[in-house]
Amino acid sequence: MPLLLPAGAAEPPPEPSDYRMDAYRAPVPATLQGARVIDAAAAAALWKAGGVAFIDVLPRPPRPSNLPAGTVWRDPPHSSIPGAVWLVNTGFGALNAETEAYFRAGLAAASRGDVNAPLVIFCQRACWMSWNAAKRALYDGYRNVSWFPDGVDGWQEAGLPLVALEPAPAGSRQSGQ
Repeated sequence: MPLLLPAGAAEPPPEPSDYRMDAYRAPVPATLQGARVIDAAAAAALWKAGGVAFIDVLPRPPRPSNLPAGTVWRDPPHSSIPGAVWLVNTGFGALNAETEAYFRAGLAAASRGDVNAPLVIFCQRACWMSWNAAKRALYDGYRNVSWFPDGVDGWQEAGLPLVALEPAPAGSRQSGQ
């Protein structure tokens, strides 16, 4: 399903052969080889039908480095698609071994270990994190991956519900809707 660009918008960049390694908040390609690219209407239909794991890969903001010692830091709340699994910090181009294991365990839990289970991977609009994570899921052998490039932004604009979401803990048995 091709993405429709707003009037006056530039053409999307071409699909790279590897992961995006920096400048994650930028226009994304219209394609992801091996994945189905979906819009908010298609994502909503999958969500309403059930049986699909929605995977949010928005990174968690780091604690500001200029906070005085002893200052209590509370992570800002994150609103997402109801039933989604939030696998924080798993959309970067390069992952350390611990984060890669967290991503793989999160996908395994959400898919109940079935590489054919349907997955919808998303973040925010114009964010390479979801593109990278969907590409990584394909590389890890998942065969039914949908990439939702408009993510939470498109979901909200479509008038669909959002809920506060907490990150999936490491080793979680949490599953999508």
